[in-house]
Amino acid sequence: MLAALAVKDLVLVETAVLEFAPGLNVLTGETGAGKSILLDALGLAIGGRGSGRASVRPGAPQGSATAVFEVPAGHEAWSVLAGLAISGSAEIVLRRTLAADGRTRAFVNDEPVGVALLKDAGAALLEIHGQADDRGLFDSGTHRRLLDTFGGHEGLARDVGARFALFDRARQELDRVRAQAAAATADADYVRAAARELSLLDPKVGELDQLIEERSLLANATRVAEDISAVLEGLEGERSAGGLLASALKRVGRLGDSVRGSVQPAESALEQAYALTQEARERLEAFLTRLEFDSGELERKDDRIHALRATARKYGVSTERLPSLIEEFNRRQEALEQGGAQVERAAAALASARAAFLEAAGSLSTARRRAAAQLERAVAAEFVPLKLGSAKFRVSLAPMDENEAGASGLERVTFEIATVEGAGFGPLAKIASGGELARCSLALKVALAESSEPAALVFDEVDRGVGGAVADAVGERLQRLAEATQVLLVTHSPQVAARAERHFRIVRDGNRTIVAQLSDEERRDEIARMLSGARVTAEARAAATRLMAEARVKQPGKKKRA
Repeated sequence: MLAALAVKDLVLVETAVLEFAPGLNVLTGETGAGKSILLDALGLAIGGRGSGRASVRPGAPQGSATAVFEVPAGHEAWSVLAGLAISGSAEIVLRRTLAADGRTRAFVNDEPVGVALLKDAGAALLEIHGQADDRGLFDSGTHRRLLDTFGGHEGLARDVGARFALFDRARQELDRVRAQAAAATADADYVRAAARELSLLDPKVGELDQLIEERSLLANATRVAEDISAVLEGLEGERSAGGLLASALKRVGRLGDSVRGSVQPAESALEQAYALTQEARERLEAFLTRLEFDSGELERKDDRIHALRATARKYGVSTERLPSLIEEFNRRQEALEQGGAQVERAAAALASARAAFLEAAGSLSTARRRAAAQLERAVAAEFVPLKLGSAKFRVSLAPMDENEAGASGLERVTFEIATVEGAGFGPLAKIASGGELARCSLALKVALAESSEPAALVFDEVDRGVGGAVADAVGERLQRLAEATQVLLVTHSPQVAARAERHFRIVRDGNRTIVAQLSDEERRDEIARMLSGARVTAEARAAATRLMAEARVKQPGKKKRA
């Protein structure tokens, strides 16, 4: 609920703090006292437009409006603020400053934010109903949700959204498979030829580097063989390293046992050196054998290198990519062979998802038609006592074809009204009369009260131009509406003011607007003034006392929500 509004240096208001109660809160005062200034300030605090220099009190550098809301966990407003690291668990404070040069700044819980975010948060917390209002009930984007909530079929609406998501994914999958099959068919000959050519080439990972290394070796085979042979000569024969080591080991072996024990480490080293020499000789001989090749080997390796590089250039890839390219063309060839079956499976899946969506959407359409008729009857019942008997309200359910349908179902939902007998229906916000507009809002809100999201409601002179029984009917409905959610309104009707749980009087003192919260006795005098005019008589006070007593009788213990 809206807990408080603080206004500083806006137009004629120097400082004003209003602390609101749950239920019905009213603002009264003479015309021109500044009631609209307070509503404008409230609108500014929740993201509405400022009016430039004229909005700041003369002589002040800037003005500000602060709205404090008590918000339960799980309220929509918290989701609006999610992800912005804005702290708070039960209270949201919206503040807007307006400089004398027209610049504004916005804050949520003292954190600077963009005005768009402030407006979104404000829209979740407060609805202002007046002639210039284009949100809340007058935003056609909310009508579908309001109707679904009123009808109690939100679960069905969510199911339709989920089934549409599956339908849409199945539609995208069929498009993808068809496109893939079409592309495969269009270059079928190319794919088959490429798959065959690459399979015959059979490139291996790292093959080119290995071929280049081997080719280099072959190209230098004669020189390398000569060098290796020379090394082997040094390792073989009596005067070679191997022969000398073998001779040394023989001599050590002929030493006596007493001497050999002393030279054992040296003998072990000689044995290791001889073994390593023999190993080196064997490895070099094996390598020398590899150098023995036929004269066509070098040419064959050159041809293989050329084939790999030419094929890579042909397909616009590196030679390292050729092995994976074989897999890619094999997959495309498989798609060619299985494309028809994939399209058939995707088409069957789409048909199933479409049928499930249309079945659920059809059930939702039936539920919406039923709820629309109920809402039309409920609103019509409220129109008569509110002096809107000639007005007609309807819920338009404009069907959409399947291409237009979406997660919200098969129809567009719009609340429409005709205020003059025989006139055509049109959007709610196009109603010319401000008083009619506010009373239509009231009728709709009363009809939707039990199912609407709990948000504070503001009505600007909903009782404008009416009196007597109609004013009493307006007051009774406002009082009933306030049982479900907090209501704040500007009123000139004593019948309405008498039903308030908290009453504020707005007075003009020279160039200042002053706000006062009234006690029960002060309320009686204010309502008496509203009944009799400038001169408050005893009869007016008695009538005011009677109105207040009747209002208390008509509002037994109420169960409110913020």
